[in-house]
Amino acid sequence: MNTWGYIIISCFLAVLLAACAFDLVHVKQIPAKIETNQLSKTPFILEKELDVSYGTGYSTKLKQGTRWNYVGTLTYGDVYKTKDQILTVEGSNIYEAYIVVSNDKLVGFYLPVEKSYSPISKPKELHITKISPNS
Repeated sequence: MNTWGYIIISCFLAVLLAACAFDLVHVKQIPAKIETNQLSKTPFILEKELDVSYGTGYSTKLKQGTRWNYVGTLTYGDVYKTKDQILTVEGSNIYEAYIVVSNDKLVGFYLPVEKSYSPISKPKELHITKISPNS
């Protein structure tokens, strides 16, 4: 085989290896069942933007002024979702996420498609204003 043959084969192998997907950064997930049969809790507006790191090297931002509506409860806290922003948790994959709140602190994320809870290492204080459900 001539030099060009080795170059072509080397380039082909390099492209092939680069195209392989490796799951290098895992988002910690704990299987969790959301309970929706409890009474609805008061929605709230997030008064101050919050940057959240969840241990994968990525972070997400909860935007100021977003309205969060109660969805249900986990063992870890109450689950809220918003229509005001797209919230994701990211590692080697990107997951749709809702927030999990306990005592007005963000304690983690609920991943509805995976039906799992993803905790954050240190709870973060949420600056919120509770609002009337009909607002």
